Amino acid sequence: MTDPVLDCRGVVRRFNEGASTLVVLQGVDLQVQPAERVAIIGTSGSGKTTLLQIMGGLDEPDEGQVFINGEAMHGTDEKTKGDLRNRNVGFIYQFHHLLPEFSAEENVAMPLMIRREPRAAAIEKARELLGRVGLGERLHHKPGELSGGERQRAAVARALITRPQLVLADEPTGNLDAGNGGHVLNLMLELNQEMKTSLVIVTHDHSIAAKMDRILVLEDGALRPFA
Repeated sequence: MTDPVLDCRGVVRRFNEGASTLVVLQGVDLQVQPAERVAIIGTSGSGKTTLLQIMGGLDEPDEGQVFINGEAMHGTDEKTKGDLRNRNVGFIYQFHHLLPEFSAEENVAMPLMIRREPRAAAIEKARELLGRVGLGERLHHKPGELSGGERQRAAVARALITRPQLVLADEPTGNLDAGNGGHVLNLMLELNQEMKTSLVIVTHDHSIAAKMDRILVLEDGALRPFA
């Protein structure tokens, strides 16, 4: 067995609500192997998004540990987390989170430019990947000039431009109609397979979950295999 790309150990997350404490995650363990595709399903409010944010270092566990490629994501300063994310993690959300003032190619190139890659080289890689996701004719369009499906395809390209070890996706097709949603999902799976990227996808859609290698249910703060 190879070392996991993502290793969550005993992750606990609590939220204080007035005088009471809500325990959302109660000792979650999860290991994701290289190129593995994992779906996490569960009811609304079960803590799926909270868990995904902890995996990506956007939230801190109250207890437990999170490692990406053997490096600690928990308990580190924001610069260390940011560097680790930029080197290893891509995010895809239900809403695209593209920057409205930049073109599609600039949005997709942004993670490479944050790495201090020369702008010309970053833009060239962004153009190539945008062509792969069917946006080769929309390079200079800003998000407001793209359709919902096009914006989400650009968001997929942005998440994968750094060829990350791990992609974390939170309801990535939840804001799209069935046709566009299916197209975006198929693109994600095709690129995931080509790049050998591990994929963790949070979804309420069982038809999406069924396309993954493994399905887990988050229930009562714990992960268990989907029966």
